[in-house]
Amino acid sequence: MISLKELADVLGAELLGDAEHQIDSCATLNTAKENQLSFIYNKKYAVELKNTKAGVVILSAPFVDDFSGNILLVSNPYLAYAQATTFIYKKPQESGEIHPTAVIAENAQIAKSCVIGANVVIAENVIIDNDCTVSSGCFIGDNVIMGKNVNLLPNVTVCSGTRIGNNVTIHPGAVIGSDGFGYAPLANKEGWFKIPQIGHVIIGNNVDIGANTTIDCGALENTVIGNGVKIDNQVMIAHNVEIGEHTAIAGCTGIAGSAKIGSHCTLAGGVGLVGHISIADGVHVTGMTMVTHSIKKAGAYSSGTPFQANSDWLKNAVRFKQLDKLTKKINQLIKSQKGT
Repeated sequence: MISLKELADVLGAELLGDAEHQIDSCATLNTAKENQLSFIYNKKYAVELKNTKAGVVILSAPFVDDFSGNILLVSNPYLAYAQATTFIYKKPQESGEIHPTAVIAENAQIAKSCVIGANVVIAENVIIDNDCTVSSGCFIGDNVIMGKNVNLLPNVTVCSGTRIGNNVTIHPGAVIGSDGFGYAPLANKEGWFKIPQIGHVIIGNNVDIGANTTIDCGALENTVIGNGVKIDNQVMIAHNVEIGEHTAIAGCTGIAGSAKIGSHCTLAGGVGLVGHISIADGVHVTGMTMVTHSIKKAGAYSSGTPFQANSDWLKNAVRFKQLDKLTKKINQLIKSQKGT
């Protein structure tokens, strides 16, 4: 149980109500009970706020008059809720446990405060700094270097030569440093010759990487993930891609080789980027957009057609094919009118 005074101190919030009231979990406004915390940041939930039985609600000044219970008053309720949840559900830090089934090379250097789970394989010359967790079934290849407080969840593969910074979480099934998709065509259309991928993956500090995401190593130079980058599940990042600091990438996005993405960008779900293009800082790409050329200015970008009934879409798809002819006809009409 956590007192509201303790939680207010953690959040830097103004406490309106009973400082000794205790909570132990979080819930929505509709379901929260006296021992639970909830929050509001959107006006459409104002009715739920008036009726909630939550022991405390995190909110901002415009909502104060709508709730008579305990309040944690902040300027950014959504952020404060995230911080409160992290504090409430924080797991006690285990230290120095290595499961007997782990296979670890003799010359691997693992800090004493690390936890190594069952069936982990750690190869030659690996260095793992303080307070890291390597969960069950993970594989760490030769010459990998991991910073402090890295958390590898079950069945993560980290291939040879990868560098991981501090405070990084990699979720189950992710593969870091796999070979890039590089092949040279053989003569006479006889197939393909694999190009060795000799670069590595460099991951900065405070990075989160989602489940079943794949980040390929570089072909010559390295693939680079900047500080503070957040990557969702099932994202594909090809060889030699560079992602700037604090960029967020949603699920099922695919980024082709040697693309360079700036800082503080957001790529929504299902976005596709072709290779060898550059994206400026501060760019937002909406869901399912296909980016085929560089973006040089910050702003929001979209492609594709809106969702609509299939019968309407079929008609419009036919008309899209006629746009060039229609444009030429319009230009001819404009010229003829100017001539008269």
